[in-house]
Amino acid sequence: MSRNGRLVFVAKTARTFCYGFLGVLFPVYLAEHGMDARQIGVAVTLTLLASAGMTFAIRRPAERYGARAALLGQTGLIVVSAVVFLATQQPWLVVIAAMAGNLAVGTGETGPFLTLEQVAVTRATPRERLTTTLSLYNLAGYGASALGAAAVGRAGASPRILFFVFLLGGLVQMAAYALMRPDPGRAPVIRRSAGTPSRPLIHRLAALFALDSLAGGFVLQSLIAYWFYTRFGMDLTALGWTFFGAQILSGLSLLLAARLAPRLGLVNTMVFSHLVSNVLLIGIALAPSAGLAVALLLSRHLLSQMDVPTRQSFLMLAVQDHERESAASLTNMSRTLAQSVSPALTGWVMASVSLAAPFFLGGGLKIVYDLLLYRTIRHLET
Repeated sequence: MSRNGRLVFVAKTARTFCYGFLGVLFPVYLAEHGMDARQIGVAVTLTLLASAGMTFAIRRPAERYGARAALLGQTGLIVVSAVVFLATQQPWLVVIAAMAGNLAVGTGETGPFLTLEQVAVTRATPRERLTTTLSLYNLAGYGASALGAAAVGRAGASPRILFFVFLLGGLVQMAAYALMRPDPGRAPVIRRSAGTPSRPLIHRLAALFALDSLAGGFVLQSLIAYWFYTRFGMDLTALGWTFFGAQILSGLSLLLAARLAPRLGLVNTMVFSHLVSNVLLIGIALAPSAGLAVALLLSRHLLSQMDVPTRQSFLMLAVQDHERESAASLTNMSRTLAQSVSPALTGWVMASVSLAAPFFLGGGLKIVYDLLLYRTIRHLET
């Protein structure tokens, strides 16, 4: 892997460490400053909508000026976001800062950084090692996020410490991107002449990934953390260690994906592991105790992310090189945009119907996605 690929790993680690503790802290912090379930759902939705907008907007600058310049500009917003976190405790200003900083509120990352970094990693890696490298790329994120979640238990009494760490993480990320070798932008006329033969496939995959993310929006990490906080009275320390374990197991699932994909194929690995994990997701809602609910959550995370590197690898190999920014941008934007619809509805469902209802909605829709995805791509070769 080239120097740019290694620097992307550094930036990914710094960013997701911060996302790990902010994803747990964010809903509890807003709740402690006067927001109810509906308002927290709206806040998470706004954060995701902002991420979708930035994912759409970053494609053209990246194609024209190169990924390095686009990533540096995006990281500047993280620094601004961290400064606002440190400067105010007004909840809606904190939400606006989270929107600007592309705050990740789920166990996995979506948005503009993932869009550009997965393309950079693909171009820095030999084809035969792509799934393994993308597994390690995601593993770096989940491992760092796990440590970040554990940090909540250490510094939960002082959110300002964590906000300051977020600022430092943004500066480390900016330094890593600054050290990348600039990649030349490409003129629009070249892109037009090359054509987009994979566009129909990209559009079908974007629609399916949107369905998966719509379902995932019902069970984002921040909303699951709020569910444990409300349903079982778990404090920040318990929540932090719970999601530390979840992220560690998510990382192990990435290594399992890298081992199984060469034997089972990308499609079988991504679909069937995801299907079983969604059955476990529904089981969490039925758990009568915090211990059993946590055990089911951890079991789910051992399987739930096996589809991530296989899905990314499949997408990058299924399209031509000049289509990769477009494919990554469209599929990630569709995922984030669809995911943004669910949290506001989840807040209403939790408050008006049942705390457990989002698990049934999310798990059921995800099972439908798995079946449709298998039907769509089982005969495609990469």
